[in-house]
Amino acid sequence: MAALISASMWAVETEFLPISVCAANDSESFPEGARAMVENKLTQLLTRNGIAGIDYKGQFLLTVTTTPLDKDVIPGPPAKIAEKMEMNLYIVDTQAKTIFSSTSITVRGLGETENKCYLNAISRMPLQGPQMEKFIKDGKEKIIGYYDHEGDALIQKAQFLAKQKKYDEALFYVALIPQQSSKYNAALAAGLEIYQQRIDNECNVELAAARQAWAAQQNAEGAAAAGKHLANILPDAGCYDEAMALYKEIKGKVLDDWKFEMKKYQDGVDIQKLQIDAARQVGIAYGNHQPNQNTNIEFLRTLH
Repeated sequence: MAALISASMWAVETEFLPISVCAANDSESFPEGARAMVENKLTQLLTRNGIAGIDYKGQFLLTVTTTPLDKDVIPGPPAKIAEKMEMNLYIVDTQAKTIFSSTSITVRGLGETENKCYLNAISRMPLQGPQMEKFIKDGKEKIIGYYDHEGDALIQKAQFLAKQKKYDEALFYVALIPQQSSKYNAALAAGLEIYQQRIDNECNVELAAARQAWAAQQNAEGAAAAGKHLANILPDAGCYDEAMALYKEIKGKVLDDWKFEMKKYQDGVDIQKLQIDAARQVGIAYGNHQPNQNTNIEFLRTLH
């Protein structure tokens, strides 16, 4: 998603990193009711350590498994369950089946049921401190190193996809390259170029459809049909001037019967920033609509 010119491409308040969170896909590890809480804690772990991850269903994953250590029943009423468990946290490359970073912590839970005890234990998971900071830092450095090494190939793949007019998929690949990577500026430049190709292509398609609608009925009804297509044309698209000429032609015939106005940018708007943000949104949206392939972490059992 974008280009060299601006040094803050998909910048966020904290450091952007292409990493998702996911509770281990293992019914023995997590009671179903606890999965959302676990994933929320993992998200907090990232943000508390300065990382803005995205749920893009990609290859890098922050996950956790649990191992029961001991359990006691405390007489009541009401009786309560006290349990100690080990939480094993991992940052992994799910495609290469490689552990980038790992750490283990011990937490204790207390509750009237097994599930409440478990939830109580999860709530005690520490989110900051030297151990967690090192765990996140080590994983982050490995991810950045991956993009330093693979960035050129990802950009080339994106450019190849763009030539096939697969713009959304192309933007997905360049959007993943984080600002901390040495390949970021190249990804920025490629992304803006691909985004321009995308909106130019859309402009040509919508303009042709608008012309056809207007040629079929040069009246208020035809103007309304044409306007639906002209409304999709962005001011920075290559054929915007042609679209504006058609708009003026239509407006000159239907006058006040047509309330439509072409899209315009306000004065002082940072157009490049708008393009960068829009390109990033397109790429991430593409990733979010792909089948989730990163929840199977069974390989952790054999690697660790």
